[in-house]
Amino acid sequence: MNIIGITGNSGSGKSTVSKMINENYNAKIIDADRIAKEMAKNNSEYLQAIRQTFGEDIVKNNELDRKRLADIVFSNKTEKEKLDSLTFEYVVKEIKSELEANQKLNYEYIILDVPLLFESKLDEMCDYIIGVIAPKTEKIKRICKRDNLSEEKALQRLNNQENDEFYIKKCDFIIENVDNEKTAKRVNEIILKLQYCEDII
Repeated sequence: MNIIGITGNSGSGKSTVSKMINENYNAKIIDADRIAKEMAKNNSEYLQAIRQTFGEDIVKNNELDRKRLADIVFSNKTEKEKLDSLTFEYVVKEIKSELEANQKLNYEYIILDVPLLFESKLDEMCDYIIGVIAPKTEKIKRICKRDNLSEEKALQRLNNQENDEFYIKKCDFIIENVDNEKTAKRVNEIILKLQYCEDII
């Protein structure tokens, strides 16, 4: 069994790559965004910590106002660092717990789909790391469609994240995710390399 970290900034298409591996190989996805959303419900300890850090207005009907939180953290580096610190404390702990549980099962691959893979030090648990990149214009378009944001807000989010060069430098493999067919081909090349140690570039 191999643990594959998949990372990249918002709008790059990490989930697309994760799903392609999941659908075509014996793989389990551990999705950091899904875990964070689930943990920020039902007056959880994580939600209480967010409320204490960012104020009562960040919670509505006992649910996290994710759009308001995003507006705060993506417009202020210090506020983003506060949220990242809470994420590393609570969400990373749950990711590690899920990873431990799934390692006992018969998967060929476990995929850690984690935007802050390196920052959270979860990269240290991975056998291989795939960085997903895309042109900035494409990422902006995807963020706007996914989160119903203006181009200005989408760009603001990207400007508060690492650029593609960061992932190119630090990851074992890079997928430029623009065209689904080409992305699927690259995914298969990478998995074949992991399976058969072929020198696929």
